[in-house]
Amino acid sequence: MLVLFTDTDTDITPKVAKEFGYHLISMPYSIDGVTTYPYEDFEEFDAHAFYDSLRGGILPKTSGISSENYKKYFEPHFRNGDDILYVHFSAAMTATFEAMDIAVKELKEKYPDRKFYTIDTKGITIGSLNIVEEIGDLYKAGKTIDEIMEWSKTEVDKFAVYFFADDLKFFKASGRVSGLAGTMGTLLGIRPIIHMNSEGKMVNIGKEKGRAKALSRLISIVEELQEDIDKHRVIVAHTDAPELVNEAVKRLKEKFGDGLRIEIFDVNPTAGSHCGPSTVGISFHAKHR
Repeated sequence: MLVLFTDTDTDITPKVAKEFGYHLISMPYSIDGVTTYPYEDFEEFDAHAFYDSLRGGILPKTSGISSENYKKYFEPHFRNGDDILYVHFSAAMTATFEAMDIAVKELKEKYPDRKFYTIDTKGITIGSLNIVEEIGDLYKAGKTIDEIMEWSKTEVDKFAVYFFADDLKFFKASGRVSGLAGTMGTLLGIRPIIHMNSEGKMVNIGKEKGRAKALSRLISIVEELQEDIDKHRVIVAHTDAPELVNEAVKRLKEKFGDGLRIEIFDVNPTAGSHCGPSTVGISFHAKHR
């Protein structure tokens, strides 16, 4: 049997994971030396409370997990005779997958007949979630692992995500966005426009003055790059910015019709620690990233 895994950095919730049959790997964050594992240390994510704490001056830190943790996730399934497909957030953004590789190598020595597959979404948050859900659809439809892996060769790079950040101090602290510091500086009211490129890295592609213009820029990018948008999910995510999300959904439906399949998610706290509150992003099926 093939067992699916994904991680909480994809914005997936336990409810959605259960719908598709995914097992969840929790990616932690720390505040004042206390480490929290999403959906293991709490059942539901209180996004408003978390992002309000960031507005109040909290700066969380994030980290990977150990090889021992990975073994705890994977070994019960290998022991049960199952193979594993792990659809994960971008390997280019973290060193945690080095620990995973060590764990899998040790487990493969113990369970030599078992197979371990990975699909790197080359994204994070909803850029990954869109792919995770599409693969979940294939899995539920009875597609084989070979068919899923073949699908991923072309389709992973067809799911784009573009977003804007509201407070630059979080990205400055994380250092994860190329081209940000030199372009943005400390200009008041400037919102960087960021996307995940085909290498799985966050790249600043421009800037807008104010939230309204930044949101308009996102919508125009969707209009320019979209491919078969009506045949796929459009996922909108935010870090406690419901009014902006409502406006984004309204504009998307004005452009593409009320039948557009739109899903709304909170950005998970681990990834949200890097972008900060009042961030809004859109993921969609595109000609390219």
